[in-house]
Amino acid sequence: MIRTRYPMLTRRGFCLCCVAATAFGASSGWLTPREAFAQAKNIVDLIREHAATDPVKLTKLRGGVSVLEGSGGNIAVLTGPDGKVLIDAGITASKPRILEALASLGKEPITRLINTHWHFDHTDGNEWLHGAGAVILAHENTRKHLQSAQRVEDWDFTFPKSPSGALPSETMGAISSLKTNGSTLHLKYYGPAHTDSDISVHIAEADVLHTGDTFWNGVYPFIDYSTGGNIRGTIAAAEANVNMAGDKTIVIPGHGPVSDRAGLVAFRDMLVAIHANVAKLKARGMGLEEVIAAKPTAAFDEKWGQFVINPAFFTRLVYAGA
Repeated sequence: MIRTRYPMLTRRGFCLCCVAATAFGASSGWLTPREAFAQAKNIVDLIREHAATDPVKLTKLRGGVSVLEGSGGNIAVLTGPDGKVLIDAGITASKPRILEALASLGKEPITRLINTHWHFDHTDGNEWLHGAGAVILAHENTRKHLQSAQRVEDWDFTFPKSPSGALPSETMGAISSLKTNGSTLHLKYYGPAHTDSDISVHIAEADVLHTGDTFWNGVYPFIDYSTGGNIRGTIAAAEANVNMAGDKTIVIPGHGPVSDRAGLVAFRDMLVAIHANVAKLKARGMGLEEVIAAKPTAAFDEKWGQFVINPAFFTRLVYAGA
């Protein structure tokens, strides 16, 4: 058994982060993701191993919408007479617990799946869900990434192309909408943000917004520069999320507990402030290690920096696009 100082993190939807925390262990010094992950096996395999046993927590929200936490990214489920619609697919190893949770919501079949972006902790379950009856919809860049090998440098991992059954059969560009189960789902493309494939899904009647990984609730986010992400786009997506949410909107983040508009505002403000701090130091000609030493995230570390994307790593991510 591998021990970690981050107990029971999966219960709040941090499956990916929990496993990475295991990889980091209790070391007080910062390693690059490549070095840290190499010390504790392949990060992707570790995530899949945890998903094979970690619990999946079901929370009913409103308007027939529920959320499943604990299998990769948070999964939203809209139930009704047209069948179950899932937003994100989680990790395949969690299939038995996902099926158990879905069965508790009713006997309706799985009919649709929407991917918020291409990352495996949100799409790994695509193939089995398609086999169970789901028509898969995603941004065209998600399909592009899934149908060919993809390298994520910060994970030191190359994902092989996905099997044909895992590929979205329906794709969208800037905007799309879907009517099902008496609800209207509004889908919007953010532009390059966390990746170049991120979309939001707003379930209008229930006023539930799924942001995918453009919002990590309570922790610094990962930004995947390898597949089109950048800090400026991440800030723009955070601003878009604030503008989409009202005072009563329930917000499902990609990782972390269910939140609200105030949570989106806090995340946006944190990103803006840290980007400004890093950009100012970089403009003075300071190199990356000098900027890290200057601690441009210090005012936010107690709240946001107590997890896998620690202050030094997040500074690196911001610096790359500042």
